[in-house]
Amino acid sequence: MSGESPFLTELEQRQLLSVARDAVQAAVNDTICEIVEPLGNLARKCGVFVTLHRDEELRGCLGRFEPEDIPVLELVAIMAREAALNDGRFLPVSPGEIPELDIEISVLTPMIRVRDLDEIQVGRHGLYIIGKSPFGSQRHGTLLPQVGAEQGWDRQTFLEQTCRKAGLSIHAWKSPDTEIYTYEAEVFGEKALGLWPPCSGNS
Repeated sequence: MSGESPFLTELEQRQLLSVARDAVQAAVNDTICEIVEPLGNLARKCGVFVTLHRDEELRGCLGRFEPEDIPVLELVAIMAREAALNDGRFLPVSPGEIPELDIEISVLTPMIRVRDLDEIQVGRHGLYIIGKSPFGSQRHGTLLPQVGAEQGWDRQTFLEQTCRKAGLSIHAWKSPDTEIYTYEAEVFGEKALGLWPPCSGNS
């Protein structure tokens, strides 16, 4: 989380990534994923997104802003399973793909309603937008903090792309009826921590 010390130690990050991989493996192979009792920071309640990449391309990404009293350790396992099987943009992950997946976890702060667009900092903030489609239905969508930074977007482009993700007009962020929220994330992945590729052994 930009400007703050991460609340998870590197060991805890590694534990969460291990749980996520075990959950994907169990989900794809229809087996049981055993979860140990969460202790310390891993028992905290916070939102989580789990992102799967294959060959640098997005393969699945799902999460939950409200933990609903589920410890972060358990929520990571739940969202890893969902990202592998139930991201509607992709076919479910197959067993043969598992060794090729690079897993990334985003642990979220609570959302804050934006009152001034100048508050939005690309690279620090994720965006969550709620608005009405041209047909009057309410739509919502989010882009994680790392997305804006990775794409090199400015603030307006980040807003437009989040609206697009929500199924809204790219100009919907200008409407007074549109709600815009920011949040931050502690982001860590297998590659950055030297845990990928998973079958690399001790080399």
